Amino acid sequence: MIKGLRVSSIWSEDLNNLLPFYRDVLGLKVGMETPGFVVFGDPNAPAVALGTHSEVRGEAQEPARHMVAFDTDDIQADCARLKSAGVEFIEEPNKQDAVWIATFKDPEGNYLQLLQFERAM
Repeated sequence: MIKGLRVSSIWSEDLNNLLPFYRDVLGLKVGMETPGFVVFGDPNAPAVALGTHSEVRGEAQEPARHMVAFDTDDIQADCARLKSAGVEFIEEPNKQDAVWIATFKDPEGNYLQLLQFERAM
């Protein structure tokens, strides 16, 4: 039986193109690391992972097709911190119903989002 989300993986030609961005710039904590694959956070809970994949080459060709969103409790401060680190935003923080959303790119052009909910969902 399918029970829900376990891992959302972002694949790269070379894991080392993305790892410093997710670990050092975004500040995600490595929960598990093997050659060619890294899981951020608790590997026993829903998580984001990066990996090297033989079928992936270069930058994302359709970066809006799949977006990983990160929860934040201060979208304005996180956006300012990421911008000061040189992160490119394609959508500034804006409110859509009960959630604030901002969209930015990783080093390979994958779109990522920050979400700040006004109330618990």
